[in-house]
Amino acid sequence: MTRCALTVLVLIAGLAGTPAMAAEQLITSLSNHRVRVTSSFIGAELVLFGAIDEERPELIARRGYDIVVTVRGPPMAARTRRKERVLGIWVNTESRLFVNAPAYLAVLSNKPVEQIASADVLRREQVGIDNYLLPQQIGPDIGDVVRDDPFRAAFVRLRSEPGLYREDTAGVTFLSPTLFRASIPLPAEVPIGNYSVDVKLFANGQQVARNNSALEVVKVGFEQFVANAAQRHGIWYGLATAAMALLTGWFASVVFRRD
Repeated sequence: MTRCALTVLVLIAGLAGTPAMAAEQLITSLSNHRVRVTSSFIGAELVLFGAIDEERPELIARRGYDIVVTVRGPPMAARTRRKERVLGIWVNTESRLFVNAPAYLAVLSNKPVEQIASADVLRREQVGIDNYLLPQQIGPDIGDVVRDDPFRAAFVRLRSEPGLYREDTAGVTFLSPTLFRASIPLPAEVPIGNYSVDVKLFANGQQVARNNSALEVVKVGFEQFVANAAQRHGIWYGLATAAMALLTGWFASVVFRRD
């Protein structure tokens, strides 16, 4: 073995024995993992607390940390229709079906996402509502389209009006260089189901860490009883509903009867 080859082997062995450079890690915690919906439910606000675990404190001051929190609700199918005036009458002329679109979508960050990373990184990591994939069924094909597509824009607008889709560029607040909090608003119309909370850490325009957690929105009380009865005992639920309607009509006729 030549001296040059021996030197190369020694260098490889030395690199193999060198510990890997420490990387950032995210530690997050939700204030509540289970939201209960009752007849008096008017919405809720959850708080997510997080910390950046960095084993090299000297790098914290040199790295520009940014946080993006994406909360995604249960998947749904929804159809967006376009209306046009034909012979003086507004009619539906064209429609698109959105497949497996999140029923709730919130993107929270400490500043506008365009200032966090490049457009390519944002599209690759699906950061921001404009970059989130919303597949549509177009004929026999299913795929996403450009963000200024009129059907996509109409779908996002209709979901945003009741607060089911939102993007808050001040939704994440840094309490210190490594501690942060985020407020997750849930409107009164929040869908029932399982939600995912995806937290991404960016440094100098690149994603360096990621953390996932989950929460659940459930109905409780009489509303849950009615929903379970309708799903599990459809025939009896229908008969009971019809009987209650007949009874209510008979009672109203007796009370308001004119002699």
